[in-house]
Amino acid sequence: MASESIQDSLSVTGKEETKEDRSFRVLMIAPTSFFADYGCHVRILEEARILQKMGHRVTIVTYRNGHDVPGLDIRRTLPIPWRREYEVGSSRHKIAFDALLGLKTLELLVRERYDVIHAHLHEGALIGLILGRLFRIPVVFDFQGSLTGEMVDHKFLSEKSRFFAPMLRLETWINRSAHAVLTSTSNAQRLLVERFGCDPERVQTLPDSVNADVFRPAETYPAGELAELRASLGIPADRRLIVYLGLLAEHQGTSHLLRAMQLLVQRRTDVHLLLMGFPGEAVYHRQAHELGVGNFVTFTGRIPYPEAPKYLALGDIAVAPKLSATEGAGKLLNYMAVGLPTVAFDTPVAREYLGLDGILARRGDVASLAEELASCLYPEESRRPVNEMKRQLRQRASRLFGWDLAGRQIESAFDILISKRRADRGVSNRGVSNRDIAHKTSYSG
Repeated sequence: MASESIQDSLSVTGKEETKEDRSFRVLMIAPTSFFADYGCHVRILEEARILQKMGHRVTIVTYRNGHDVPGLDIRRTLPIPWRREYEVGSSRHKIAFDALLGLKTLELLVRERYDVIHAHLHEGALIGLILGRLFRIPVVFDFQGSLTGEMVDHKFLSEKSRFFAPMLRLETWINRSAHAVLTSTSNAQRLLVERFGCDPERVQTLPDSVNADVFRPAETYPAGELAELRASLGIPADRRLIVYLGLLAEHQGTSHLLRAMQLLVQRRTDVHLLLMGFPGEAVYHRQAHELGVGNFVTFTGRIPYPEAPKYLALGDIAVAPKLSATEGAGKLLNYMAVGLPTVAFDTPVAREYLGLDGILARRGDVASLAEELASCLYPEESRRPVNEMKRQLRQRASRLFGWDLAGRQIESAFDILISKRRADRGVSNRGVSNRDIAHKTSYSG
């Protein structure tokens, strides 16, 4: 079982309004092919939406590829002729993408006025910091994991490589230079302070969040709707269903999950895995057949984000076998809001999100993952209180991880930085502290 997060002791009671409401112009830098239906894209999307809902004007500058989202002001770079396909994860081609992104950001800053730069990922923060200094605009860095840590996880960089040390120095400079840093987990906050030497007063946790009215339990759907969807996917009615939604990749634990399915199927044949995601469908489809579980796994490919709640509601349980110890894991909150008993590898992020109500397998241990999945699938044998787990996970998601709370935190960080900029333009790189944020947003334990 996971330990309680420090977030359990915090509940927002509201923001004291002592001045007129302000509307900020926010330039959000997204160094990715926004929008795609996974991970960090969902965070970018929902942060932009909540800020707009609160009355702020948000412009998102991003790569050429990606899906437009109604209601969002998205500005795209020029294409590069030798690489027009969609990119996921680390790639050498991202150097060209980011150079074009920097030029597009510069163009926007020259032509339009912005109060604050909200930069996602380290590439976005680097662009934001360079151009923010030029235009004297404060930069908020939305930190979603260690740059070098993720490059190692993705097998794009080795710690023994001659490029590792300079990349680590660059990452450290970016982390320390932002006026304020928002992290997706308190584990990431500790990482920034303890490993990278960041000023703890500039770093605060802004957890991934979820709309619990959209991601909702199976019993809230009209009679027959989910059964019809399940039948359309060809999933036998007599099988207990595990759902996964996210990227298909080694650092996400996809191979571990398929090997765990092999162990489960050797014990029982009334189990099925709905594996939803991309980009490695062909690779993992082949692996599933090589492991002898091809008839027990359904691959859907990409699931559009608006349809994700319904597909998740098909499950009896959910799984998140991510191996990375530093990346966020927003999918856990979606699972929780749907009321799915959730099994994850034991990482600091999984412990923080799931609290005492999730099931943790030993990190990287296929046999442990299979055992914990079986204990949730067959509670009559394991005596796990699955129904209570469902209720508590959904309640936890609704209480601690709502987007309204996240929006107030972001707005407070913006408000303080912009006020300082206006009051004291002669002081460079002056950060926003956690004490400042606490002053703007009241909490009760």
